[in-house]
Amino acid sequence: MKKLLFAILYTLLIISLGGCKTVSKKIEDTTEKEKQKLSKWLNKPEEDLKSFYGQPDKVEFLKTRNRNYVYITEKYKIKCERKFEVNPRNIVVGFSSKNCF
Repeated sequence: MKKLLFAILYTLLIISLGGCKTVSKKIEDTTEKEKQKLSKWLNKPEEDLKSFYGQPDKVEFLKTRNRNYVYITEKYKIKCERKFEVNPRNIVVGFSSKNCF
């Protein structure tokens, strides 16, 4: 009886660990897709970025004279924040993304 209970618990443990790997894999895949999508904006003019995303929700001025254009959206009550770094020549030179899927 104890061996059967141990076997059932062991099987459930293996299944649950497999589920965690699946969720982690989906998160990694989604993050990679977001990164590829945003990297297309590198070296593009600020005007193109604004025509696609609209006016930014916030503009942060950096010490390097660059600025971050911050776009905030919400999906399923989760706030997604995308930042694009724009240099003084109005060219996108960097990006970051948080909670976007």
